[in-house]
Amino acid sequence: MSRIVALTGGTGFIGKAIWRALESAGWTVRPLIRPSFLEGRPDFMPGKDFVQGTLEDESSLSTLVDGVTAIVHCAGRVQGVSREKFKQDNVDGVGRLARIAAKQVPAPHFLSISSLAAREPHLSSYAWSKQQGEMALEKAAGGMNWIILRPPAVYGPEDQAILPLFQWIQRGIGLQLGSSRARFSLLYVEDLANAVTQWLDQGLHSGRAFELHDGKAGGYSWKDVFTQITNKKVIPILIPGSLLSALASINQILAKVLKYEPMLTYGKVRELRHPNWVCDNNDLTQALGWEPLVPLAKGVQRTLYPYGHRSS
Repeated sequence: MSRIVALTGGTGFIGKAIWRALESAGWTVRPLIRPSFLEGRPDFMPGKDFVQGTLEDESSLSTLVDGVTAIVHCAGRVQGVSREKFKQDNVDGVGRLARIAAKQVPAPHFLSISSLAAREPHLSSYAWSKQQGEMALEKAAGGMNWIILRPPAVYGPEDQAILPLFQWIQRGIGLQLGSSRARFSLLYVEDLANAVTQWLDQGLHSGRAFELHDGKAGGYSWKDVFTQITNKKVIPILIPGSLLSALASINQILAKVLKYEPMLTYGKVRELRHPNWVCDNNDLTQALGWEPLVPLAKGVQRTLYPYGHRSS
């Protein structure tokens, strides 16, 4: 039986971890690679099966899913201000891919990496687009076997968002972006990748969204994270919401002038300040038998010291 899986977003932080896990589990990966990524990389994956294209290109998507057993959709927009741009990638993109996949005979299994932000669509254009993307998949899937995974904040050695916060905490400076009463779940990237491969191997018909986290019921407070990262005294520095909003305002103005897509926006500030980003693992564990293997203390060490040693 063919074990070919189409993968979108395979060059990103989470996508690369999923790619490695799929190959380790014996899957042949056929990734969708953006033409812009290939610029200056003439020797990228020589002789390998990959498709050059984007989520807007129906011809490329048809080639991507032709004859595959499964699809893992990991691509998506995470930066920007415009709801329309988020819609193009995070809503229209997944709907288009699912619609084309559902026409295959037999139809492949379809797994989409969403976000816990989809639970709170009122907070930002990004969160709204993730919720709408889930709805687009459900509408387009027809009789296709599909599942949505909603991870919380995902971290690991190649992450550029959470790693700097870990590094500051290790130095004794706890940059706190939300209330001391806020609680949130976390997930090590390899645990997310293992959940993907486990679902593909079992082939369960799910047809719904599942949350997942690192096994810490009730999530973490900022203080919990500080104590997991270092035994040193950590000086907590609460970044006021007003300062984050001011920085977001400056960033959005600069983005218009310099023509880039900003990460820190008013919507992102609302996400950061939201008091409850706690996940519940129970449904996924019952359906799949998946259990996270990397608790926060171990994940932090792997993230800060990916080569297995501390710097002096």
